[in-house]
Amino acid sequence: MTVQDQTIVSNAEGLSMVRLPKQLLHVPVTMVIFSILVAFLANSFWLSAATSAVALSLSAAGLAILYGQLGLVSLCQFALVGVGGWVTLRIGHAFHPPFEVSLLAGGIVASGVGLAFGVPALRLRGLYLALVTLMLAGAFQIVISAWGFPDGGPGFLGRADGSGREMLARPAIADGEVPYFLYVCAAAAIGLLIAQWHKLARPGRAWALIRKGETVAVASGVNVLIYKAWAFALSGFLAGLAGGLLAGNVGQLDGRAFGAFDSLNLFALAIVGGAFNWHGALIAGLLLRAVPALLTDLGIDGYVTIGIFGMALFHALATAPTGIAGQISALIAWLSDRLSGGKGR
Repeated sequence: MTVQDQTIVSNAEGLSMVRLPKQLLHVPVTMVIFSILVAFLANSFWLSAATSAVALSLSAAGLAILYGQLGLVSLCQFALVGVGGWVTLRIGHAFHPPFEVSLLAGGIVASGVGLAFGVPALRLRGLYLALVTLMLAGAFQIVISAWGFPDGGPGFLGRADGSGREMLARPAIADGEVPYFLYVCAAAAIGLLIAQWHKLARPGRAWALIRKGETVAVASGVNVLIYKAWAFALSGFLAGLAGGLLAGNVGQLDGRAFGAFDSLNLFALAIVGGAFNWHGALIAGLLLRAVPALLTDLGIDGYVTIGIFGMALFHALATAPTGIAGQISALIAWLSDRLSGGKGR
């Protein structure tokens, strides 16, 4: 069975959120266990890395929708993370609303930008779409290098000079490092739930038909234009939330961290983590932040991760197209079958 067929089968098995609530309950249960373990075991350095990793898992979940559900290669996802972070910082410094308001504003604006970035997908696919979106990521890199991120200054750009720079305030209920990590885990759980519900409900079935073939989808009554636009808007919204949560983690953002290469890296790790299982996004976020943090902790140059991730991507494409998450799911299913077979005997 091909990966495309597996995607359609998985959507067919999840026709009703009401009938199969367990497929959605896996998300909060896993996130609760993960957040408790990290909060109790991690030091300050690893807690900050884990917070960034969980936030970036939302952007990986957006990529999983585009690639895993529709087979579309978008290489501008990290640029959308930057858009969400920029808007969150600008709204937060300009109007000082509750953090959640700034965060949602960043997600909504990034959703609109993601929809605009997705317009080429209505005509292009494969390598051509990848090249166009990579060029858009490069354009964002140039713009953000010139503008920078807002830091409490006046005017549209919100740039301050010297001592006038401000840090974005965290939510009142999550001011410390551990509370903010738990806050990000809760926000990520909601975002991952939204993405997983879309995969199991009507949009997921429509996306599976579109991936199978647009002619098949049209014959089945699917509006290809609307559902493609829907996917890009949702992917952008999740990336925008990730950017806002990153802004809250450190209080400011650096334009040098949002280059076109970072979008390539994120896409590669979304595949390595697993684009066909919801927890693949969490694995991708951990790989993106935990592996460089581990190398830094060991005194090894972080650029070594380029080679590591390249080999991991080759392995995933050649032998494990469902990624690490798919292999874990297959192992769990195998163990369940063996245990149930043993009980039956």
